[in-house]
Amino acid sequence: MRIIAGRFRGRRLAGVRGRMRPTADRVREAIFNILGPGLEEVRVLDLFAGTGALGIEALSRGAQHAVFVEHDSTSLQVLRKNLASCDLGAVTQVLPLPVPRALKQLAVQVQRFELIFLDPPYGKGLAAQSLELLAPSPVLRAGGRVVVEHGIHDLVPEIIGSLIQAEQRRYGDTLVSFYLSVR
Repeated sequence: MRIIAGRFRGRRLAGVRGRMRPTADRVREAIFNILGPGLEEVRVLDLFAGTGALGIEALSRGAQHAVFVEHDSTSLQVLRKNLASCDLGAVTQVLPLPVPRALKQLAVQVQRFELIFLDPPYGKGLAAQSLELLAPSPVLRAGGRVVVEHGIHDLVPEIIGSLIQAEQRRYGDTLVSFYLSVR
């Protein structure tokens, strides 16, 4: 697993053997090609962060700050290692919490984001459940984007609250759904 573009281009990231399904480099590259330029000064929230590859890629491409939410202790160790290897401590925050608790905490702290990545384990309904929590939450700014990576059998709504699915792409057994906040 490596960073595709930006100031950390080519940097290898540590992974968690056999315990998780990291976003494939080609899928991550496609996501960022669709998002396009303009990540400068963006605040990013990476939910179910795993190794942190999506958030680190955004930072590499100019994002201002990233908050990583990961509850699994093994994944947390790898995430922290990857952030340290890129010397990103000053522009990142790690929340070792389940996603529902993290969203509540971020709302109370009045943290707002322009880009949210949501990459839960496949086959557990967590993508749709997390979107249900995210839709009414104030953590996503008006006009903000949510990128959801999910399995082809994990159904996600086209519209949920103020989130409208603008695009969906398939990469093998992976679907990537792009939502826009129309608050």
